[in-house]
Amino acid sequence: MVDRHRRDFQGRLGRIEHTHDAGGGFEAEGTLGMSYYNSPRRRRRMPRLLGVLTVMAAVLILLKAGMHVAVGADAYEFRVAAMKDGTQSDRLGAYLLQADPVTLALAAQLRRILR
Repeated sequence: MVDRHRRDFQGRLGRIEHTHDAGGGFEAEGTLGMSYYNSPRRRRRMPRLLGVLTVMAAVLILLKAGMHVAVGADAYEFRVAAMKDGTQSDRLGAYLLQADPVTLALAAQLRRILR
């Protein structure tokens, strides 16, 4: 008498043995097995463009604070005001370089450190 389930069972055993020969198998919860090392990498949580823009904004604020300390508050404001009367790109630069509260606070900290 032929058992049709036995042939399915033998096929399953063959697939399991093939998987084990290839280095796969059961992985206990919490272990770093083959699926950890061979799985596709996860996508970054923060998009790359957002990270680049964040770094650029931080560098711009640090640059503004450094210039504010280097040339002095009055000279800095005078130069930004002079840029406001220039071309459209000068006006954009003046808008980006105007002293905001974060820049002023960072400049105060830099002055305290550099003294």
